[in-house]
Amino acid sequence: MKSHLLAKLGAAVLAVLLLSAGIASGHPHVWVDVETGIETGPAQEITGFQHKWTFDEMYSAFAVDGLDANGDGVYSQEELQPLAQTNIEALKEFEYFTFAFLGNGKLPLGEPAPGYRLEYKNKLLTLYFTMPLATPVPREKFKDFSLAVYDPGMYIALTLDKNAPVKIVSAKPLPCTAHAGSRPSGKDPNAAQLGENIDPASNLGLQFAERITIDCK
Repeated sequence: MKSHLLAKLGAAVLAVLLLSAGIASGHPHVWVDVETGIETGPAQEITGFQHKWTFDEMYSAFAVDGLDANGDGVYSQEELQPLAQTNIEALKEFEYFTFAFLGNGKLPLGEPAPGYRLEYKNKLLTLYFTMPLATPVPREKFKDFSLAVYDPGMYIALTLDKNAPVKIVSAKPLPCTAHAGSRPSGKDPNAAQLGENIDPASNLGLQFAERITIDCK
């Protein structure tokens, strides 16, 4: 059940779960604005993904409640780091909501890179972390590559940022451009009424996920 997921995304998230259960029966219950950098290596291969996830204001407020240890009114990176670690550890069970493909085949991920962190600014909580691929994707296979960031069970809505959804992060110029595709057509009109019983194994979220692709000259 998705209550299991949300309970594991930090102690403060339990409050969000209880509130959501009382006021809503549909999906989703947490909204995340996603910006992603496609990392490339010296051989112009895709090596991983730099994520910036900004949570909605309600989630953010509950998540940081009680974390201002010194009472100075500022949530420092040090104060937020235990929650960042909890989130990263919990996300492993759900493949970090990061799904890379070559054609229809899913690519395995490595372990999160060191340096993940949380930032609280303008009443919004943002998680920064980098997910490497277990095996890089060579330049000649870019045409078959795609990336989707989504929750298979649709409890958390991860939406690509409208202004800066995706970019290529390269140490040297790369004649390629990353694109954020539109969601597939043919959505289930009853999706908002699906309630709490979506099985993540059904991967329904993929039907609604935006796809990131790369075009090269």
